[in-house]
Amino acid sequence: MSESDFTPLTDAQVEKIAEKAADKAVAKLTDRVYRDVGRNVVQKLFWIVGVVSVALFFWLQSKGLIK
Repeated sequence: MSESDFTPLTDAQVEKIAEKAADKAVAKLTDRVYRDVGRNVVQKLFWIVGVVSVALFFWLQSKGLIK
């Protein structure tokens, strides 16, 4: 195929393509942010559960309920 076989895009077509690309970029960015926030929340939750578990273990041990 040669270049003469293609017709140039209209401004409306270019605008539509640009809009779709922008929408996809925003969707990807939003998805990535939500994943990062979710990962951060889960990591902090696991850390808190670990600290509470260790504290509970030592508290129960001090009460003589665990040897």
